Amino acid sequence: MGQGHPGAYIGYLITAIVVCIILVFRFRSMRRVQKLRLERLWVVPALYALVTATVLYQSMPRGLQWLYVLIALAVGALLGWRRGAMMRISVDPETHALNQQASPAAMLFILVLIIIRQGLRMEASTLGFNLAFVTDLLVVFALGLFAATRLEMYLRARRLLEQARAAPAQR
Repeated sequence: MGQGHPGAYIGYLITAIVVCIILVFRFRSMRRVQKLRLERLWVVPALYALVTATVLYQSMPRGLQWLYVLIALAVGALLGWRRGAMMRISVDPETHALNQQASPAAMLFILVLIIIRQGLRMEASTLGFNLAFVTDLLVVFALGLFAATRLEMYLRARRLLEQARAAPAQR
């Protein structure tokens, strides 16, 4: 670990406590099945795309940095697809209403990503990385993660819905 200011470690400890509290409440809410609205799955990725565009515009990557940006987006998308696949999606056989239930594995997945992010932030300057660029990469990574998660859920939910609607016709 880098020899940072002792106050920085207090900040990380406070962040860890806040994240743990949020996760406790999130794990409680995961027991509930929530309505899944296909028409709204695009909203979070669209908003985050605006945030990402703003961040990249403010500190425009140069040269080889664009390759790192694309790699961060691709890795985020791969992990987002996996995260989306961990979400439970069901179709009510009578009403054809879509429901989702977050997987505990998906939440643990996000926790691991938060820990990795914190570690990168702590060690970035020690390893000779530009902390602002590392933050930009994490923003791009998150865009890939959110967009691919929602895309996977959308495609799977649409397929399940089509199967549920076709099932009575097959009987």
